[in-house]
Amino acid sequence: MRKRNLRLVVVLILMVFGVFDSAAQKKSKDESGTNLKTSPKLVVGIVVDQMRYDYLTRFWNHYDEGGFKRLVNEGYNCKNNHFNYAPTSTGPGHTSVYTGAAPATHGVIGNDWYDKETGLSVYCASDDSYESVGTATDAGKMSPHRMNVTTITDELRLHTQMRGKTIAIALKDRGAVLPGGHTANAAYWFQGADEGNWITSTYYMKELPKWVNDFNTSDAVEKYKKPWNTTKPINTYMESGSDNNRYEGLFETETSPTFPHSTPNLLNKKKDFEIIKYTPYGNSLTTEFALAAIVGEDLGSDAVTDFLAISYSSTDYIGHKYGVNSKEVQDTYIQLDADLEKLLTTLDKKVGKDEYTVFLTADHGAIDVPAYLSDQKIPADYFAYDSIAPKFNAFLQYKFGTANVVKSFSNYQFFLDHKVVKNLDIEIAKAQEIIADELLNYEGIDRVYTGHQMMQNNYTKGIPYILQNGYNQKRSGDVLVVLKPGVISYPRTGSTHGSPQIYDTHVPLLFYGKGIQKGSTVMRTEIPDIAPTIAALLGIAFPNGTTGEPIVKVLE
Repeated sequence: MRKRNLRLVVVLILMVFGVFDSAAQKKSKDESGTNLKTSPKLVVGIVVDQMRYDYLTRFWNHYDEGGFKRLVNEGYNCKNNHFNYAPTSTGPGHTSVYTGAAPATHGVIGNDWYDKETGLSVYCASDDSYESVGTATDAGKMSPHRMNVTTITDELRLHTQMRGKTIAIALKDRGAVLPGGHTANAAYWFQGADEGNWITSTYYMKELPKWVNDFNTSDAVEKYKKPWNTTKPINTYMESGSDNNRYEGLFETETSPTFPHSTPNLLNKKKDFEIIKYTPYGNSLTTEFALAAIVGEDLGSDAVTDFLAISYSSTDYIGHKYGVNSKEVQDTYIQLDADLEKLLTTLDKKVGKDEYTVFLTADHGAIDVPAYLSDQKIPADYFAYDSIAPKFNAFLQYKFGTANVVKSFSNYQFFLDHKVVKNLDIEIAKAQEIIADELLNYEGIDRVYTGHQMMQNNYTKGIPYILQNGYNQKRSGDVLVVLKPGVISYPRTGSTHGSPQIYDTHVPLLFYGKGIQKGSTVMRTEIPDIAPTIAALLGIAFPNGTTGEPIVKVLE
């Protein structure tokens, strides 16, 4: 009896394990067969310049269903997404989104920076080796040559043997050149001035394609030279401050920063197209040109995945002019929401509703106007580096016998003249430390770190972690300055960015479309996670400088 019961138990155990093994084998086969990659016909990367995360939530009730709300409700929302480096500015921001790395790796340490080799200031996208296409000015002499690594757009081009197209578009040259990567078929940016044309560089092509020429010769640009009034009744804009206040800048001829904005240059159809950038119409123009690119380049028309990189730049121009709490910023995002709906609806028709994948993020956030914060009894102030120059130079003269110890200052960093320091028989690390200790005594400065600290230590959180990720050993400076929270070096009207503070690092990150889960997370994600997430989705190689990790929950 006992033996029979024992045999029965053994049989049952074998049966249970057999079921488990069969299920495990089936699961393994299913995973390897269906989850290897997702193949959208088109990937659309959207970067909204200077978009804080709370612009999603503050203006939510004013958005329609087809733009931001569609991306959030039908896609995946990373609510706690941050830049993991400083300075937080446009050039490094776009580069980090597309390379999956921080400036410590990709080398784009600012929009402009002091070049230690030449002793000159350099621009992140400038390149005199190439000529302008579409303008007689130097505005097209650009390339991505200062970017040291590949982008997700490069890796897609390589993976498809260059059959997949990459087209990058932005009002700002750096907003197109850097996302396009080294291998883009084209990057286009807007030459305002008195021209009002989309242009490019001989890095990409010798002449503009017909569809771009057709766009430039149409009235597409001129129609946006019109008064700017609010889309909805201004009294419904309860999520922003008063329309008439001292925290905002002015257009020429204006006596108050109030709606409607209708200056002679806004109405002139033949001159000053630059002014369009400072209105929501710059985003609408960008959308219209992007839609023309989809048709003109046949993007998403076959089984080989293409990539369209779009950067909306007017949000940054307007934020700088009017500030985070302005009705101008609120109206800009309401109008951008309509542009996004137009883009997504067109993608549904041209590419197919379930045949494309989108991500949307920003290149940095922004601080509220310190003058406004101060009036609300919140600690905030302004800092002028010129104001400390007499005292600082006197200190250098006293301590080192010469003020020439410091060669330059850019991106919150002091660059030392290493030859001068060595001739004084002082260790570079010691000179950095002496200067850092002095700068800590100045009002408005919160922290100071040295290049030696950045190279010797391994920071894992907080401000030093953010600074270290932005510190490129070959390109960055010797002494890094961090202003107090709420303190900026900027005029008293409008908002700015660039710091390692949370108001500059916290930005949206939305994924939507083919291969994307629906949902959200409050777990921390970082900007360098975007490129490897898209690479994992597509089943292609990560950009070769990647330091981020795929966001697992985003992918189906």
